[in-house]
Amino acid sequence: MRYSALQIIKQGLTGNKGWTPAWREPEPKADYDIIIIGAGGHGLATAYYLAKEHGITNVAVLEKGWLGSGNIGRNTTIIRSNYMLPGNEPFYELSMKLWEGLEQDFNYNAMISQRGILNLCHSDPQRDAFARRGNAMLMAGADAVLLDEDGVRKLCPDLDFTNARFPIKGGLWQKRGGTVRHDAVAWGYARGADERGVDIIQNCEVVGMQIDNGVCTGVETTRGKIGAKKVAVCVAGSSSRVMSMAGMRLPIESHVLQAFVSEGLKPTIPGVITFGAGHFYISQSDKGGLVFGGDIDGYNTYAQRGNLPTVEDVCEGGMAIMPHIGRARLLRMWGGVMDMSMDGSPFIDKTDISGLFFNGGWCYGGFKATPASGWCYAHLLATGSPHETATELKLNRFKRGRMIDEKGVGAQPNLH
Repeated sequence: MRYSALQIIKQGLTGNKGWTPAWREPEPKADYDIIIIGAGGHGLATAYYLAKEHGITNVAVLEKGWLGSGNIGRNTTIIRSNYMLPGNEPFYELSMKLWEGLEQDFNYNAMISQRGILNLCHSDPQRDAFARRGNAMLMAGADAVLLDEDGVRKLCPDLDFTNARFPIKGGLWQKRGGTVRHDAVAWGYARGADERGVDIIQNCEVVGMQIDNGVCTGVETTRGKIGAKKVAVCVAGSSSRVMSMAGMRLPIESHVLQAFVSEGLKPTIPGVITFGAGHFYISQSDKGGLVFGGDIDGYNTYAQRGNLPTVEDVCEGGMAIMPHIGRARLLRMWGGVMDMSMDGSPFIDKTDISGLFFNGGWCYGGFKATPASGWCYAHLLATGSPHETATELKLNRFKRGRMIDEKGVGAQPNLH
């Protein structure tokens, strides 16, 4: 059913008894044209765009748990396109443009709030680096404004401008950045894909790959074997485990990234703010809670939980720029398993095994990339060729010496 203001009024007047389930609970078929492993944001977005943009509806999305149980519901909800390198910035700007029309596109309220994102700078060299990044953003068609200290004061008067150790010199402001209700993104894409005939199959864990003479012909699951012409892996922090079933070793490490929410407070933060002298980022939800996070925990894990030293480090970063939040009480915290690539940039590519495709290595940027990831992955699966904004996101770029060193992640977490 279509959602609208008239539908809300109608259902309210009739006791809300006419609402239908947002998606079906189908049994898996024996064969599909395409199987997508992972019903997170990227997997569901891929299925949605396969059906909507390419007319491919004989698609199954397989999820070992429940829909949206992974990183799509375990992040700090930030969207932005303030990257610098040519292999990344056009891709993330495509994602931003898709975010801006997403709710109307899939007829679901994802609570997209473009309140802006401000990256603080604390030294003259850092301001020069932000100027360079801002110019790269403008050249790619994104928006960027370099603010001086007075500009930051007008935008965020509650910041600590007296800190001698981390003086606020200015910041890079992207007005179109902001936040989105993370789990609503999964629900909206799931509903849109299901509406077009895609089967979303929960509690169906993939336990093996069917590979015959170098060709992937399907998967083995806890609910039996399922055949497919193409298999698309899209499982974030579990990428290495799933791809190992096909005998592949990826340039990816899995680490936990924690996020936090405070008790509800009166409005104090206009948009998203990032600390330039450490890894800390913060925004304020519609309910008033401060939503913030920082660096990964620094050890390999597949567990969705973190440790206390990182909690301390994140809170130190927040206190350095806005010490008044030190009196706020922490309401809840959680961890997402990050698929950290060796250069900080993702992969959307076909593999050496015919019919097997891979999407992963999103590091800290997975949520904001959700629409473009699905759009480009669907394009690759449907046409066999990479989308024009994802031509550099290759699995073999390390062999070719074509790294996209946006972050310089490397194999050692302590150097991030």
